[in-house]
Amino acid sequence: MIKTIKDVQLSGKRVVMRVDFNVPMKDGVVQDDTRITAAIPTIEHVMAGGVKTLVLMSHLGDPRKDAKKAKEKAERDGKSWNEDSYIAGKHRMKPVAEYLAKKLGRPVVFAGEDGCFGKKDFIEAQPNGTIIMLENTRFHKEETSDDPAERDKLAKELALYGEIFVNDAFGTAHRDHASTASIAKFVPVSVGGFLMEKEVRYLEPIIVAPPKPLVAIIGGAKVSSKIAVLESLLRNAKALIIGGGMAYTFLKAQGRKIGKSLVENDHLDTALKIIEAARKAGVELVLPLDHVCAATFDAAAKAVPVNGVDIPEDLMGMDVGPKTLARYATVLADARSVVWNGPVGVFEFEAFAHGTGEVARMVAAATDRGAITVVGGGDSVSAVNKVGLADRMSHVSTGGGASLELLEGRKLPGIEVCRGI
Repeated sequence: MIKTIKDVQLSGKRVVMRVDFNVPMKDGVVQDDTRITAAIPTIEHVMAGGVKTLVLMSHLGDPRKDAKKAKEKAERDGKSWNEDSYIAGKHRMKPVAEYLAKKLGRPVVFAGEDGCFGKKDFIEAQPNGTIIMLENTRFHKEETSDDPAERDKLAKELALYGEIFVNDAFGTAHRDHASTASIAKFVPVSVGGFLMEKEVRYLEPIIVAPPKPLVAIIGGAKVSSKIAVLESLLRNAKALIIGGGMAYTFLKAQGRKIGKSLVENDHLDTALKIIEAARKAGVELVLPLDHVCAATFDAAAKAVPVNGVDIPEDLMGMDVGPKTLARYATVLADARSVVWNGPVGVFEFEAFAHGTGEVARMVAAATDRGAITVVGGGDSVSAVNKVGLADRMSHVSTGGGASLELLEGRKLPGIEVCRGI
């Protein structure tokens, strides 16, 4: 496990805290506050501890890269574009600071649009008990630099703002950035917040020592993005349910007909290797037995049930069918732990959302039976939110890429700095 804010004395200290406030913005207005809300328990605990100041830092998109893409798109579409307006509407932290203040019911002082350097005097001039928000860390090239010496330039500056570094930004824990990991080299104490603690507490045991039987449900479009996760989960899983677009690559590798379905032909050998590894490990590999198909990849496409494994040439797989769902239910019936990453169908299209919705209900039912259930970030989180079942999962991860890398068994820089070693 990691050291957390419960392990340190906060009274009279200055705290600098990395949060993940990378929230969707439109014209300077927060569109979804899930990540902001998730950080509030840690913020409130720190403030209740009697700190001198709490300095919050986060990225909010990548201003340079995102502005370049937005400008190119505007030019292609023949539309006018103003960089200052775009940056103000999408990447400035001031509106986020104001939004957070309303959520907390107390002031949050914005440190200014001139960046994260040179703020020590400003911070120390604030009254005791002040919360301060820095500008978007990614306005500085040093934040994401591949050169450790460059990252250290920003990290050393940020370290001047606190005696204790708290990392509660699980969503960026897999990034070795100045504000997520490098800063820990220059601060006396580094600990995790409550959000980081919960993510580690639920995700790490899935790889290290899960309650067994463990059933893993892995979906999504591509095998190539999930190879390491599949290989990692084979070590402890009783069964591996493979759904979504990636399932058709496995079916084709087995010689089945997949029609016009999504397939990675350059990963057919990879699929065969995973199939063989599962056989050797005694892990049941569950692939679709039937499908819900369509002639085109379109939200308005007519759903066509296919009552078998093989898909006609003029159709593409869009969701799993009733026989497949029945098999899922049987496999999940005795699970004591379940990890789910990725939808089993094109759930964003209503006609093909049934399978993923049923999986969410099955995982929720497993929780009700006493199983530990972990939804591992990304689209599967959107799916459980869509069907209103997030509160019936043991844990819903806030980090897509981070949760995936942790499930791969990797060491994440933002977590390792909180281990107190």
